[in-house]
Amino acid sequence: MKTYILPLILFLFVIVYSCSGTAVHQPIKSTQYTAAELKKLYSSGQANWPIADLDETVKNNFEDIGHLPATIYPEDNLYSKEKEKLGKTLFFDPRLSSSKQIACASCHDPDLAWTDNKTLSFGHDRQLGARNAMTIINSAHINKPFWDGRANSLEEQAQMPVEDPREMNEHLNLAVGKISAIKGYEKLFIEAFGTKEVSKEKIGKAIATFERSIKSGSTKFDRFIDGDEEVYSDQEVTGLHLFRTKAQCINCHNTGYFSNNQFENDGTALLGSKQQDLGRYLVTLKPEDVGKFRVPTLREITRTGPWMHNGAFMPLIDVLTFYNVGNPEPSKKRSTVHNGIGLVSQKSKLLKPLNLTKGEMEALESFLETLSSKTQRLSPPPLPK
Repeated sequence: MKTYILPLILFLFVIVYSCSGTAVHQPIKSTQYTAAELKKLYSSGQANWPIADLDETVKNNFEDIGHLPATIYPEDNLYSKEKEKLGKTLFFDPRLSSSKQIACASCHDPDLAWTDNKTLSFGHDRQLGARNAMTIINSAHINKPFWDGRANSLEEQAQMPVEDPREMNEHLNLAVGKISAIKGYEKLFIEAFGTKEVSKEKIGKAIATFERSIKSGSTKFDRFIDGDEEVYSDQEVTGLHLFRTKAQCINCHNTGYFSNNQFENDGTALLGSKQQDLGRYLVTLKPEDVGKFRVPTLREITRTGPWMHNGAFMPLIDVLTFYNVGNPEPSKKRSTVHNGIGLVSQKSKLLKPLNLTKGEMEALESFLETLSSKTQRLSPPPLPK
């Protein structure tokens, strides 16, 4: 049962606010184009695109949206098909968990865009997780995995759910022992690493290699910017232009990964409530990181809801409404005390009312829908015996 009463109240306030028609700032100025002109510009090469309306704070080292970059494997964990095969097998093996019932794939289902489409996932003893399960699609491009960036690599990330008491609830050494005792794994480890010896490091490397292999297929957006002008509707190309200008999405959702790989505070930490989440602060212990969460990729966005770190929003138009009004905060600043330290949540200055019209919101949503690719079916591998 969902208990997000405060987010619901906030959202109702957002709806009232957005429908009031009250202008709080002048819309961002940008050159006006017809849909036909936008199609020609955006489908004829990035050099011809209109200049993006960027906040001054993000102009340094800015990289525009575009194609997903090629996957780069770390020097200490280079790709091999044998390592990918082993990682895939481990990813689907519930014997890594203490109950022998929960696998990585339990929360990252290939038929559900490698997430589970739940607000929060069920883990060990049917416990609810603390945060929404992020998709692993295109995870090769994440610099610090998890909503709070507590892992430094996919290799580290792959090991953490095994020991999390809310997830798989197993000590890594015990998990290693269980996999070592399964005769059928010997061949897979020899092929992947040259030895049958099992270790937590090898398990992490194999699963990370498999995760890096999961990536988006070609999207309508990719085909459009490659020159297929007719693949986009007038509404979709208008949404693309809004994304890079008036809607200000480009400030955080940039690069071909559609994320700046940073941590931002959008005012959803809900300090002082039962649903409070200190976010990045729990990793860095820096007061300025209270309430900051990873900026997620927008690739495959229509397939990976519900959205936000707590899965509080569904459908997608609710998320757009939330950002359209800049998440107006209560007059009383939210605060909390954690380990004897008083903390407050400082919402990012990038969040401000956008004054998007209903038509512009619909156009933006139409564009976001073009960032999803077709579901790629993947059959679970046979588990070693």
